[in-house]
Amino acid sequence: MAKLIAMYKTPKDAAAFDRYYFATHVPLAKKIPGLRKYDVSTGTVETPGGPAGYHLVATLQFDSLAALKTALGSPEGQAAAGDIPKFADGGADLFFFDTKDV
Repeated sequence: MAKLIAMYKTPKDAAAFDRYYFATHVPLAKKIPGLRKYDVSTGTVETPGGPAGYHLVATLQFDSLAALKTALGSPEGQAAAGDIPKFADGGADLFFFDTKDV
């Protein structure tokens, strides 16, 4: 399995972020080919030391890193990636990697 982790920093207007994210961005992202699972954080994103400065963390799962990279290169993947600046005015960090059970 491979995962893409999108960590959205605290936006200027959290309510506007949430409206756009769930009404517009999620439907775009769900069209990405090869997407197996998509979940998001709920509530505050924290660290052992307190709030993390992130508003939302999304985890998208694919069969492999190769499948994830192919998906990101697809028109649907490009549309979802291109949509991020439209709502994530606090910025976003994206990470993707293969995983294994331990």
